[in-house]
Amino acid sequence: MRKTCKPVIVVHGGAGTWDSARSQAALKSVKEAAETGFNTMHTGGTAVDAVVEAVALMEDSGNFNAGCGSALNVEKRVEMEASVMDGATLQAGAVGLLSDVRNPVRLARVVMEKTDHVFVVGKGAEELAQIFGLERREAVTAAQLERYEAQLKSLLAGSGYLPRLADLVKAHPEVFQLETVGAVALDNSGNVAAATSTGGFPLKLAGRIGDSPSIGCGTYADNRSGACSASGVGEVAIRLVLAKTVCDYIGQGESPQKAVEAAVALIKERIPNVYNVMGLIAVDVNGRIGAAHSTANLCWAYMTAALEEPVALLKAKFVE
Repeated sequence: MRKTCKPVIVVHGGAGTWDSARSQAALKSVKEAAETGFNTMHTGGTAVDAVVEAVALMEDSGNFNAGCGSALNVEKRVEMEASVMDGATLQAGAVGLLSDVRNPVRLARVVMEKTDHVFVVGKGAEELAQIFGLERREAVTAAQLERYEAQLKSLLAGSGYLPRLADLVKAHPEVFQLETVGAVALDNSGNVAAATSTGGFPLKLAGRIGDSPSIGCGTYADNRSGACSASGVGEVAIRLVLAKTVCDYIGQGESPQKAVEAAVALIKERIPNVYNVMGLIAVDVNGRIGAAHSTANLCWAYMTAALEEPVALLKAKFVE
């Protein structure tokens, strides 16, 4: 007999510093994403359907470092990445080094459902997008170039030397926004799913791939525990296999809230004294949710059957 659950979705628009000039548009977008994902499940869609639709909406909004709002790398090019995972089957799809695919999360789903692989990047991934008729978009927009110039100006601002990028990010958080987007969901059948999408770290080296498409690091889902999506410094999440760590904590009996708090605290313990900020969202198979961050803000929203509309916030549990 199939388990019947009330659907739940949690989305994030990224960990970072959200100033008043940008935050209202971002909050509106995460609220719309949560509503879109929830309605997808309410009308019979799966958790996978829900997280893909929610993330695609945020990719299209231009308010985050994902999709059409993606940051440029040091060579002034777009290299987007995304992933999706189905907790019922442990199937997953991931893509990276994309230049002009409109919705990387939709291509990640193609990899998961239409190929024998999990992770496809670059030319091969974009050929898949062509084969399956996914929409393309302008590779680099005027808005992206404007942000690039501001970031480069800050990077080059120094006394005749090039500061370490991490130090500069600490000094200018308003310029270097992480803002990965993601979603986790529990559907009517009791299945969980997660999806994450990003443009990557601003001014990253060409070819760098972060945690967002790395299964277990930025995205993970398992019906034996729950689902998690991360936003922050990808190298840190990769080294701690952070999304899987959160799900393991849940599987060991922790609530999603305690699990994400413990994972952020683990970063401080195991990888201290570096730029290691992080934000996490999670849901378990019982419909409980969690959100925590070590940044000034986490732009996030959630929707449950008990609510008339999504709740959108700029803060969750701050972990020092």
